[in-house]
Parts: sequence; structure tokens; C-alpha cells
Amino acid sequence: MKQYSHILFDLDGTLTDPQEGIINSIQHALKHYGIKKENHELLHFIGPPLHKSFQEIFGTEKKAFEAVAVYREYFAEKGKFENILYKGIPELLEQLNKNNKTLYTATSKPTIFAQQILEHFNIHQHFKTIVGSNLDGTRTEKKDVIQEVLNQMPNVNLKELIMIGDRKYDIIGAKHFGIDTISVTYGYGTLEELQNEKPDHIVNDVEELTKLLI
Repeated sequence: MKQYSHILFDLDGTLTDPQEGIINSIQHALKHYGIKKENHELLHFIGPPLHKSFQEIFGTEKKAFEAVAVYREYFAEKGKFENILYKGIPELLEQLNKNNKTLYTATSKPTIFAQQILEHFNIHQHFKTIVGSNLDGTRTEKKDVIQEVLNQMPNVNLKELIMIGDRKYDIIGAKHFGIDTISVTYGYGTLEELQNEKPDHIVNDVEELTKLLI
């Protein structure tokens, strides 16, 4: 694989496994509205902008944003830390830094929560920039997140960038700018979902990702 100077990482399903915290937060919101769902029915919430997933349940954007606010009551206090760092990620990030790669986090999760999670796992120092969505519901699309990362690195050659993520949204957002992509299957996107968007590379675990990047 060609060498890249700048590497953008998605967060959920790529650096960490956030399933427990996200599902518990969703259940907190649904309980508020008297709705019952099994946990396995809610896995599709991991990855896309949160309000869009809630809109599938509640039907209107207004109601969806209200549900997001209830979701955050639990997530801000507990859910963000009900999270698991994927094995091998700290070592990968450290080695990439040693190899003079500049790393960025590009996530649809609100920036403040992304920062707190990366600090919780003590890997925040590996990233030059941590960019996510805004708490007011703006900048939730991955292309808008990536645009903000690019705004902070003027005059960069896009051919020196690569985006790593576990959902189709990461591929679509990166392709909007002509940025190469690596999809990981250990997250929450199905192999079919990822293959349909034709990423430049697909890897099955962090070990494969490390071999590709180092």
C-alpha cells in the first residue's frame, strides 16, 4: 500500500467498541417515551448521525432531536465510559506517531464526548485534531466533519490522506473529497455494506490494519 502522511480515524467501531454505552443510552431515551426495544434491534444506531436513527422511530426531526437530548442525559454521565478500547489500538497509534504520521479523529459523535473518551483511554495525545459534530445537531454528516479537519490543515495534498472507519458513511464522506479509505469489518458495518461503497482496502482486525499502515 502507498504511504500516507495524514491518517483520519473514525471513533465508534474503529478505535473503540461503544456498544454498551450507546445501547444503554438509547434504552434510557426510549423508556422515557414508553417504547420497548430489544438491544439487538438498536445496533444500527452505532455509526450514523444519532438524530437520523431516532427519526426512524419517532417520524419527525423535532421529536428525534428531543430524544437525542434525553439520550444524552445518560450518555454524558455514564454511557460515554461504558466503552472498550479495541486491542492493539494504543500500540498502533504510538507506532504511527513514531513513523511521523499525523493523526486525526473524524467522528459523528459530538466533539466534546469524543475528546473525553479519548482522554479516558489515554490515547488523545496521539491526535493532532479531534473533530466531531456539534451539540446543536450541526456537522453530523461525515463529509462535514472531514471538511472541518481539512480546514485545520490548509494546503494539504489530499493524496496524502486516508480515512479509516467501520461504516459506509466513512467511505462516502471521504470519497466526497477524493480521499482514499480503509474499511474495518470488526466494527458495526456489514461486509456487504462496506463492499458496496468500494473502499480502497478492507481489513478484518487491528492486526491487519497495523500491517497495512506500518
